[in-house]
Amino acid sequence: MIALIQRVSSSSVIVDSKVVSKIDRGYNILLGIMQDDTIDDIQKLVAKILKLRLFSDECGKMNLSIKEVDGEILVVSQFTLAANAKKGNRPSFSAAMNPKDAKELYRAFIDNLSNYITVKEGIFGASMSVEIVNDGPVTIILDSKKL
Repeated sequence: MIALIQRVSSSSVIVDSKVVSKIDRGYNILLGIMQDDTIDDIQKLVAKILKLRLFSDECGKMNLSIKEVDGEILVVSQFTLAANAKKGNRPSFSAAMNPKDAKELYRAFIDNLSNYITVKEGIFGASMSVEIVNDGPVTIILDSKKL
């Protein structure tokens, strides 16, 4: 499972010209679910996301977690994080989990994370416009297989 985490001052998801989710200070997480991902991958990612210290303290050092700043999280499914562009110019997405099973893990990820912090979400499988105001910019990539 791959989570591309961006520290944001705001982020929103728009579908059919309507804002369906919006957060202020927090993380925008683009979540890619791979074929071999399980609940264990979710637990590893959630634990790491909640402990990451990406927000500045009074000295300007990234020393505070999202919970310490009362932030929110916006999660957007992003199967293209599974892209392999090693051969040719058209990426392969064969490492991505099939949509039916991926939707279940996406939901489980959001449900698990929601036990600890306010979580908003995009619409799984929809064509979305994602507006991200990256704060910093700060962008971190977490791979559950490398945690």
